[in-house]
Amino acid sequence: MSNNVLIDTNVLIYAIDADSKFHDSAWNILFNSKLNLFTTLKNISEFLVVLTRNVEIGLSSAECLELLNELLRNVIILYPNPKSFKIFQELVQKYNPKGLWIHDVEIASVGIAYGITTIVTKNISDFKRIKEIIIKEI
Repeated sequence: MSNNVLIDTNVLIYAIDADSKFHDSAWNILFNSKLNLFTTLKNISEFLVVLTRNVEIGLSSAECLELLNELLRNVIILYPNPKSFKIFQELVQKYNPKGLWIHDVEIASVGIAYGITTIVTKNISDFKRIKEIIIKEI
């Protein structure tokens, strides 16, 4: 695996879910000092959506941000820019994504724009059609 990896939203979710069977794997990735970790602003907004819409979890947006800030201590946040938008347009034309898959194409395009082509995720199916990236499963 490349030392530069993009962390998908589900890795962040599993890292805070101590009951998940993927918790330890997610935690180990997020706190692996040998990796240069990145995520995108889109991943952060997805994290907040997932946690605040779940009534059983019952966390406020402010509580979610506190958790997120703890997880992101060793993670660089990548922001969309003109280059990522151009790549996004190219990927949309190439793959014709629909629905929620468009979010994953956007995440991939931001990573690619910054030269980060390895994505760590549990949801391999979200990214497997995008040939420009390498997927590593937690």
